[in-house]
Amino acid sequence: MQGQPESAVLEDYKMLIDGQWVASATGACFESDNPYTGRPWALIPRGGEADVDRAVHAAHRAFTTGEWPRLTASQRGSLLRNLADLLSDHAAHLAEIEVRDNGKLLAEMGAQLNYLPQWYYYYGGLADKIEGSVIPIDKPGHFNYTRHEPLGVVGAIVPWNSPLLLTAWKLAPALAAGNTVVLKPSEYTSASLLEFMKVFEQAGFPPGVVNVVTGFGAEAGAPLVAHPRVAKIAFTGSEKTGQMIYETAARGLKRVGLELGGKSPNIVFDDADMDNAVKGAISGIFAATGQTCIAGSRLLVQRTVHDEFVDRLVAFAQTARMGDPMRRDTQVGPVTNKPQYQKVLDYIGIAKQEGAETRLGGGKAERPECGDGWFVEPTVFTGVRNAMRIAQEEVFGPVLAVIPFDDEDEAVAIGNDVVYGLAAGVWTRDIRRAITMAERLQAGTVWVNTYRAVSYMSPFGGYKRSGLGRENGQDAIKDYMQTKSVWISTATEVPNPFVMR
Repeated sequence: MQGQPESAVLEDYKMLIDGQWVASATGACFESDNPYTGRPWALIPRGGEADVDRAVHAAHRAFTTGEWPRLTASQRGSLLRNLADLLSDHAAHLAEIEVRDNGKLLAEMGAQLNYLPQWYYYYGGLADKIEGSVIPIDKPGHFNYTRHEPLGVVGAIVPWNSPLLLTAWKLAPALAAGNTVVLKPSEYTSASLLEFMKVFEQAGFPPGVVNVVTGFGAEAGAPLVAHPRVAKIAFTGSEKTGQMIYETAARGLKRVGLELGGKSPNIVFDDADMDNAVKGAISGIFAATGQTCIAGSRLLVQRTVHDEFVDRLVAFAQTARMGDPMRRDTQVGPVTNKPQYQKVLDYIGIAKQEGAETRLGGGKAERPECGDGWFVEPTVFTGVRNAMRIAQEEVFGPVLAVIPFDDEDEAVAIGNDVVYGLAAGVWTRDIRRAITMAERLQAGTVWVNTYRAVSYMSPFGGYKRSGLGRENGQDAIKDYMQTKSVWISTATEVPNPFVMR
């Protein structure tokens, strides 16, 4: 697909509800744009409340009747492993669709899609290993044990930066636990999820177990969150939207899992391996064009090496190749959508107004290889104070704020002085420092001498306003289940019925 021109005929997609590919109830559609060309390439159904209601009722029927609730946990696991096998066969195609829809690099999406089946293998294997307990209860004449049971219908709302990966983080544990699901992708990146569902159909899941409603947040997302038959909302996205979802879900006493924003500190000490730390800083902010919640967008550098480190960082970042994300040698692609592109440029202007010094970039990219796409130059600001908006607010783009510090205490104070707590990085050769910094930093993930490493095996989530709950690992499946306590009397006679046992 490298260098392939956009077709004048738009790809026409449908939603999947109750095992049927359908248009929206109104027949309305909207266009999905290719961020590299800045032009539309697909038509997506504009779903609304009626579509959400149909999907939720389909999921509820699938949960309460039919084949799905009769399957054993081992049989659910087998279906998930079937899906993983199919995903392995279709990884290259899905990666290309994802690149066309969100502009991320084919090199990264290819690796991500090849890794993606592991989520379904892992939770397929875990499905029949969630065990209850027999409790040595203190009440004579009673046998007590616990069961872990699914919640019901899960509404999963997926963002635009890594749609298929973040779908897997929700879908795999939800299905392994026995729930049914209604997925709502971002309006900016719906096509890859709809292509994924074509693969999903082949895995053997009963109709209605997973449904997809596409559309805008206010028209499709809000009705999904508010629907009385939805037991849990799993959401990845912005803090502002997450707060609205939390408030709406609270009115229905729904379970909620939120993975929200970040303003992660990437902390470099003067004893670090400087070459590796430079690469770690680059990876933390310019990989994925900075469009990741775990972006190391605040680079804290010990003052004794600050100037040298920044010089090396800027020299390295200047070599980044921008352009067509379908090319394997491209290193920085476009911003995924036009509103986000403008938001990033606005924050660059804010940083300049606040007095930050532009050491690299500082505006839109107008290189010939960027064409008409939504490209922003990799940008490095120095002279940043942690109180500046550029250091406190999530930009979600290739914009790095560099802040000096003197010692560990100041690094911790600056690192923690933000409302977010999703991730942090530490670069040091000192094992004592590595351990103590990991203990003191208020973040759900702390990387030492690495950055942006994630796995289906390791829990992921935020402290503070970066979210609630955990995804991945064994912790995640428990968030899609509820515990039932069962009491069985072994007594031969019921004692005084007016006294609590």
